[in-house]
Amino acid sequence: MSKRQRLLPGMRKVTLASGAVRYEVTLDAGPDPVSGRRRQTRKRYATLDEAVAAHAKITSQVDEGTYVARSPITVDRACADYLAGRHNLRPTSLSKLAYDLAPLRERHGDLLLQSLTKRHIDDLVKDLRAGGTTTARGRTRRPWSPAAVNKVTATISQILDDALEQGFVARNVAAGVDRVPAVHKAMDTYEPTEVKRLLAAAAADRNGHAWHLALSGLRRGEIAGLRWVDVDLGAGSLTIANNRTSAGGVTVEGDPKSSSSRRTLPLTGPLRAALDAARVRQKRERLALGADYGSGEYVVSNEAGDPYNPAVLSRYWADVAKSAGVRHIRLHDARHTAATTMHLQGVPVAVIAAWIGHSDASFTMRVYAHSQNDALRDAATVLGAVVTGL
Repeated sequence: MSKRQRLLPGMRKVTLASGAVRYEVTLDAGPDPVSGRRRQTRKRYATLDEAVAAHAKITSQVDEGTYVARSPITVDRACADYLAGRHNLRPTSLSKLAYDLAPLRERHGDLLLQSLTKRHIDDLVKDLRAGGTTTARGRTRRPWSPAAVNKVTATISQILDDALEQGFVARNVAAGVDRVPAVHKAMDTYEPTEVKRLLAAAAADRNGHAWHLALSGLRRGEIAGLRWVDVDLGAGSLTIANNRTSAGGVTVEGDPKSSSSRRTLPLTGPLRAALDAARVRQKRERLALGADYGSGEYVVSNEAGDPYNPAVLSRYWADVAKSAGVRHIRLHDARHTAATTMHLQGVPVAVIAAWIGHSDASFTMRVYAHSQNDALRDAATVLGAVVTGL
């Protein structure tokens, strides 16, 4: 039987100008995932055996709906389309997602999505950990933490899962990328004596009311996004209704982090006094600047009446800790301090969870209920007294 007779439907023998023989396979490849139109796949092979094997594989994949034809979609286009389709995300979450994808788009944006390999992602992970990658604005990145790098890998995997579902790629090459081991880092909190010293320093700080808010359990984004319209000094309460966050130098506002994050809290006496003083001070600044003063809408704002970039608050927090002569902990750790203080004073965990905006009290217990040195010493004293009395 001749080779001619072995040709399957959709196959033909092609003789090139050089005299070389190729076997061309042209098959129906099913509907295009973008346009929905029928499409064909055509490719030439050096031997008949290769062509027959390809014919069988393509036919089987088309029947199963798993065939992936060549696509002109680039990495950047895939990222942009994925972001555009995340209709369920808050603006702040969408901004963070875009931030996590930026290193991939900057380095491999022009690459065909189907050409993206595991090695591309592995090299990106290594370089982000080492530091020195360059942003679209020409800035040099510092080394990223394991948690930050792992978010990048997870986000790339989400993009590829979406592309796989749409039929643009044959597999998710990010699925096999190892996550960077995270170094255990205990959450740090202030002890009561340190809180007193810091608030004493805050009394002389223009943004002292911001540190009262931090030590009352508010997130950084909640402090930056708090507006005077959400504060009722007469009733002695404030409502968390706005979140102001920053990712990659871009500040975005939106709803609070979750439904449980939207909450109304009573003002403590010191916090109420600090907010009242800040309100008076901002009114004086408005009078001094006149028409040049900003909106004055935000509780924590600069002398010109404009809100701060959240990252600026972290820098100012470090400054006030230094002036107070206390060790520096993250601004977010002030929130941990509030939760831990309430826990050590016997406040029920469910109440603490509601105060700091958690929907799950068990999560609050796991994450925020830290025992400080004084509490451990007290526990040792109690245990020692019991053991001694046996």
